[in-house]
Order: sequence, then structure tokens, then C-alpha cells
Amino acid sequence: MSAPATPRTTPGWFTAEDCRLEDFRALVETTTDLADYPHADEVRGSVLVYGARLRESVATPEGRRDVQAELARALADGPGIVVFAGAFPDTEVVDRATAAFRAMIDEQEAAGVVGGDHFAKPGANDRIWGALDKLAVRDPEAFAAYYGNDVIALASEAWLGRGYQLTSQVNVVNPGGQAQVAHRDYHLGFMSEEQALAYPAHVHRLSPVMTLQGAVAHCDMPVETGPTMYLPHSQKYAPGYVAFHRPEFTAYFGDHFVQPPLQKGDAAFFNPALFHGAGTNRSADVRRMANLLQVSSAFGRAMETVDRAAMCRALHPVLLAQQAAGADDRTLRNVVAASAEGYAFPTDLDRDQPIGGLAPETQAELVWRAVQEDWSPETLDAGLTAQAERRAGGR
Repeated sequence: MSAPATPRTTPGWFTAEDCRLEDFRALVETTTDLADYPHADEVRGSVLVYGARLRESVATPEGRRDVQAELARALADGPGIVVFAGAFPDTEVVDRATAAFRAMIDEQEAAGVVGGDHFAKPGANDRIWGALDKLAVRDPEAFAAYYGNDVIALASEAWLGRGYQLTSQVNVVNPGGQAQVAHRDYHLGFMSEEQALAYPAHVHRLSPVMTLQGAVAHCDMPVETGPTMYLPHSQKYAPGYVAFHRPEFTAYFGDHFVQPPLQKGDAAFFNPALFHGAGTNRSADVRRMANLLQVSSAFGRAMETVDRAAMCRALHPVLLAQQAAGADDRTLRNVVAASAEGYAFPTDLDRDQPIGGLAPETQAELVWRAVQEDWSPETLDAGLTAQAERRAGGR
């Protein structure tokens, strides 16, 4: 197949017109050659599968580096997804964590909690937000046994290097649970098309290398239970954070995805730019549970800590006065951008849920509402305080 045509971009920026299905097809309609990945055991539907012999390969520092280089190449330039069969050879470790997660879900249901969701109707699935620290506090021995697993560290270091940070959200898709719409993931994948278009093209290229997505199967997941659907090689499509919002790309995904079944204790890791989505659970009685791992780069942080809420409170009357004096919106927005927190994450998704959108309201959005609606200082203070309480960690 011929090479994809150069996207028609405004220099430095993607546009909706750049999203041409023929270019996308030229990238994804390819095969994954097992010979290119000597440490892998097999290819299933273009997905690389690594097995037990991997433990021997990583037994030396040199071997570990070789494997990690191969994994990084597979995630960036290959299919974009790798599966580790038997990542947890002792499935009792998985079962103990599952028991703790089930207890958490039961407690949520007893309390009448209906969780919001990024890509599904609230309440359709059982969700545990912030499952990482909840498990550590509830059952530290189970946590240590679970996260002592070297496959998690192997994959995380391969993509992100040292100093990475883990988060975890447990997702249970119940019988009858419907498939998700194909999407990309954090960061730009959690934005609307309009929001994604506001970021220059080089940020679209940067976003995938800031995060690694993973999932550990907490039960056997044959195809009828709806394991995650993937479109191998789709992470290589540069305007993909815009394209996944387009109906022709959604339709193409629906006709060409692969859906590798997993067994309890298997783990999958994938580039967050890979087009994917949870499948429909057509089973009669399997509550399909996965522990979704999101591993973040150490470099996604500012150098200094800043009291942005104090800045917002101090600047609010100045912004109102400038607005009343006829200052244009761009000038006022520039002040808000320089002072308020403009990103919704990290947050406590139990209390600050993505209802009505892919992300909760940011501090900057709240402050801008306060300016537009001429809030009193007391109203702004109450809004900032309530938002900070929702976002604060701690269980």
C-alpha cells in the first residue's frame, strides 16, 4: 500500500479537514510481523503477545534494556499494544485484590453512589475511582503483592523511564453493558474536538509519550464478555485526537477493530493514542472486571507549587473592574490563564466527577464564570472552596 499523503495542515496546527480516512487506512491496514519482535511469542490479530519466556529475557540488566527497547518500539511504531499473557502467574494475588474491589463496589451501592464515567452513561458500569490508594489503605498486603509485579514496572519504565506515577480505576462492565465509542485516552483524548484543536500539532505528538495505559484482567474475558476493542497501528495517525470524533472514523473502527480475549492475570499495555473502546458484554452472568492502569510521566509537572486559589481571590475584583471599564475578553482571559489552574486533573473523581463532559470544570473555567456573571467575592470564595474540597485527595 502506498504511503499516506501529507496531511493538509495549517502550519503548526491540525484542522478537521486534515482528517482523511484514506490516510488513516494507509497506516492501519498493515500487518504486525512477529520477526520484528524477537522477544514476543505470537501475534493475535496484529496484537503482540509476550509469554513466560520474557522472565528469562529480563534476567540481566542488558536483557531488560533490550526488552524495554522492543516494547517502546512496539508501542510507538508497531501495533501500539502489547499483551503479557500470565503477567500475574499467581492469580490468587489478583483474586485478593478483586475481593477488596468487590467490597468497595458493594459499599458504594449500599450508599447509593452512582459513578460518573468518561465514555459511558453514569451508572451503566461499576466504577472505583482512585482505586490505587483505596486498595493500599484497605489491604496494604494485597497492594504490595499486586503492585510488586514486575511486568507493570517493566512496561512503565519502557515507555516513561523512571519516576513514573501510577493511578488506577477499576471498571466492571456488567452483562448487557454496551460498548464504548472508539476514542483515544489521556491527555488530549479526554477533550472535545474543539478543545483538541486549540492545541498545536507538536502537543498532539507529545501527548502520547506522557502516559501509558494498561489493564489487568481480574476475570477470564472471552470475546462474548466484551474485552477492549483495539485498532492496531492507529496511534501513528498524527491528527487522531481530532479524527476519533469524526463519524467516518468511528464507523471504520467498528468494522476493523480486534478484540483479543484475556485470561485472569493477563495484562495489556497500550499507547494512549491507540483507537480503542470497551466492548459490549453479551454474557449472561460475567461481571467483567479490569483494573485500568494509567501511568504518568514524572515530567508532567511544574517546577514550583503555587497558591492559585489565593491568586484568583485577589485578582477577581481587578478583573471585574477591568471588564466594567471595557477591557476585551482576550485580555481578561489572559489574566485568568496566567493565574488559575487551567486543567481538570489530577482530581478526586469520586467527588469531582466528569458528568456532562469528559472532564470536571477547571478552576479557570469557574473563575471565568465568576467574571462573566459578576459574582461577589463571597460567591467566588464559596465556589473555589467547594471545588478545592471536591478535588482534594484523601478517603
